[in-house]
Amino acid sequence: MTFDPASYAFTQSTGPAPIRASTVLPARRENVELLTADGHTLVGELALPESGPVHATLITLHPLPTHGGFMDSHVYRKASYRLPALAGIAVLRFNTRGTTSPRGTSTGAFEEGIGERNDVAAAVQFAVDRGLPNRWLVGWSFGTELALMYGAVDPVASQVEGAVLLSPPLHRATDQHLRQWADAGKPLAVLVPEHDDYLQPAEAAERFALVPQARVVGVAGAKHLWVGEKHAARVLNEIVATVSPAGLGGEGLPQEWAGPAATAPA
Repeated sequence: MTFDPASYAFTQSTGPAPIRASTVLPARRENVELLTADGHTLVGELALPESGPVHATLITLHPLPTHGGFMDSHVYRKASYRLPALAGIAVLRFNTRGTTSPRGTSTGAFEEGIGERNDVAAAVQFAVDRGLPNRWLVGWSFGTELALMYGAVDPVASQVEGAVLLSPPLHRATDQHLRQWADAGKPLAVLVPEHDDYLQPAEAAERFALVPQARVVGVAGAKHLWVGEKHAARVLNEIVATVSPAGLGGEGLPQEWAGPAATAPA
């Protein structure tokens, strides 16, 4: 059965309560489908602020589906739970071709990042068609490869502001792709875990030196999968600070919430 985001049961707390990994804050959530130029249907979810303007839009590109990556990979799930309410940010999550999650299965099969070019373009076009402003790619692991390979060339480049990269392995993405980003002049925020399995901060700084506008941030103690609330919260803070026109105050995102909230299923 496809998960229905309308099934969250919200209750009002008696006062401020800690925001935990499974805390879901209010938003307008809907299951969506993205149609690719080569005929595939990608399943996803769009989470919008419940009220007020959309300050920025995240188009999330998930980790490697052959190693457990999908639209519900935990950082993206927490972004959809929190950022519409806490920062006025829209979050679009979707499964690339052939990928399955509780939302459902996208048609097609994994294509090693080649056919997925159409997936990236479809997601960006969906956000454009919905009139969602200030669009940013957010890639994690394999998703950073897609952002780097396709985000600085049309049809995507003219429709996004820049990209945030989480744990880039730089396996499929080459120096040529980095030079395309340099030429495009679009901002890159690159978050690199201290203990990453593939690319650690010192080497990342060397590789991304090809992109003068890239901001490489090494995150002490973190690993490739950003396990732990401390590291997930750091990622969300960095994303908001990068994409929000107002930036992020020195206190970071709130860690408590006094309004209605739900608990996500385990």
